[in-house]
Amino acid sequence: MTTGKINVSVENIFPLIKKFLYSDHEIFLRELISNGTDATLKLKHLISIGEAKVEYGNPMIEVKIDKEGKKIHIIDQGLGMTADEVEKYINQVAFSGAEEFLDKYKDSAKDSGIIGHFGLGFYSAFMVAEKVEIITKSFKDEPAAHWTCDGSPEFTLEPADKTTRGTEIILHVAEDSLEFLEDAKIKELLNKYNKFMPIPIKFGTKTQTLPKAEDAPEDAVAETITVDNIINNPNPAWTKQPTELAAEDYKAFYHELYPMQFDEPLFHIHLNVDYPFNLTGILYFPKLGSDLQIQKDKIQLYQNQVYVTDNVEGIVPEFLMMLKGVVDSPDIPLNVSRSGLQADAAVKKISNYITRKVADKLKSLFTENREDFEQKWNDIKIVLEYGMLSEDKFYEKAGAFVLYPTVDGKFHTLEELKEKLAATQTDKDGKLVILYAGNKDAQHSYIATAKDKGYEVLLLDSPIISHLIQKIEGDNSNLTFVRVDSDHIDNLIKKDETTISKLSDEEQTSLKTVLETIVPKQTYSVQLEALDSNSAPFIITQPEFMRRMKEMSQTGGGGMFGMGNMPEMYNLVVNTNSELASSILNNKDKDAQESLVKQALDLAKLSQNLLKGEALTAFVKRSFELIK
Repeated sequence: MTTGKINVSVENIFPLIKKFLYSDHEIFLRELISNGTDATLKLKHLISIGEAKVEYGNPMIEVKIDKEGKKIHIIDQGLGMTADEVEKYINQVAFSGAEEFLDKYKDSAKDSGIIGHFGLGFYSAFMVAEKVEIITKSFKDEPAAHWTCDGSPEFTLEPADKTTRGTEIILHVAEDSLEFLEDAKIKELLNKYNKFMPIPIKFGTKTQTLPKAEDAPEDAVAETITVDNIINNPNPAWTKQPTELAAEDYKAFYHELYPMQFDEPLFHIHLNVDYPFNLTGILYFPKLGSDLQIQKDKIQLYQNQVYVTDNVEGIVPEFLMMLKGVVDSPDIPLNVSRSGLQADAAVKKISNYITRKVADKLKSLFTENREDFEQKWNDIKIVLEYGMLSEDKFYEKAGAFVLYPTVDGKFHTLEELKEKLAATQTDKDGKLVILYAGNKDAQHSYIATAKDKGYEVLLLDSPIISHLIQKIEGDNSNLTFVRVDSDHIDNLIKKDETTISKLSDEEQTSLKTVLETIVPKQTYSVQLEALDSNSAPFIITQPEFMRRMKEMSQTGGGGMFGMGNMPEMYNLVVNTNSELASSILNNKDKDAQESLVKQALDLAKLSQNLLKGEALTAFVKRSFELIK
């Protein structure tokens, strides 16, 4: 028997491992199963190149709980270790066997799927165990070895009577970690971290009913057998080529990833690249609507089919983090515990690739079936609009497929809009004016007025639309977006009109004086306009710039524009050709005159959803008085 001290470069490394190296104790199982997976894949590779003269068979990794003995066993059928290799790889902390193996066989093993990088994964066992045993038999014709350590730098290493190839790790679970002796807890961890490991993982057994033979009598009892309970899928969809998968396969995998998700994804994007980095994965577009508060952290990051995290910030562009799915790459640099990401140039390249791939897929969906793409637009628009704002590379490609719907349910790209509206919707300065509504119901009267003039009105109702149109206008100096209830619409609607006011200049001056003594100056700017007699007598519009800046400040632009507490400012447009304007002007009863103005102003405010609280109560009371 050999005794000695583990060669560590830090005094008493075990408390360090237990408290600081890993962010969560539960990942010990992930690390130990990853080690078993590596050992199995290494053996497979050595057999394939003729360096191991053994039968590979159908290896699996088994996890067993001995609740009474307070032990957890992790057993693999991989290449095992000799006593010398235990001395080298276990007793010299941070000497990674996977790293050495990949270096030795770098040309032939680069695609072998070997996971380990750090040589510290095994020591995560001491986060939950007060003593750890290794019983291992190499595929080489050498004696088995038995290593034992109680969490101090002291260890024992002696021969073992194990006769089958592979390694068994035995954890003597500490009193503060007894929760890991529960079947439910281990199943939870296996499902979380090892659901898609490339080697089958056995945890217990299950009964299986065999189908009856065709000639069996009707009263024959179906035979049941006990089989291994394999808890993982070693060949998940993202590891396959897109040509191997049908649409139903992608949907089935979506529900395998999210078993509690009952909706169907709108479409998927299969990521598959091997140069200049390795990356595979599948991203799904769920139905998102216009809610910016969608729960993120739904994309899972794997490294060679080992679950790492659901925080993919930095790898997946921010605007796509509302999607669901899987990203797997051996080239994503992780910190020593595999629990966090290290930012570097490779990560940026991966992020740029995903952006480009998503843009290309969206363009192909739009081109191949525009009608279907239009039907899905409202469910995906928030992601695409956010992408245009946050990723310049996506913005450059988005013009080919981003849509702008009208209030009538028609869809146009920006270039199509420019061509369609060039002859009918330009202002006095020659700029193309794109009218839009933010709320079809609230702005119904304004939409109706614009449509009566023959103008096209878009329905742009996402919470970030003000930011987006600001960006588009910055890149298109010859166009401007104007909301239908904006003061700027006058530049468009009036340019072809020759309507003359029924009131003389003197009467208009008198009317304006009356109005300004009654209408609150701190909120409303009174403007007299000669509109046709069918237009509303009082119309409230909002200064486009002020409204847009206020909206932007409410959705993250406050710091950028310094508009965090902008006052409410409106224009009151009074139609001088309306009968009401003449009635107000000619009414000599000051109280009646004031009542008319307040009633008309409240009606205009009501149409804009601006009448609330005490003012609404007063309006209702006054209305009842008028109809008595």
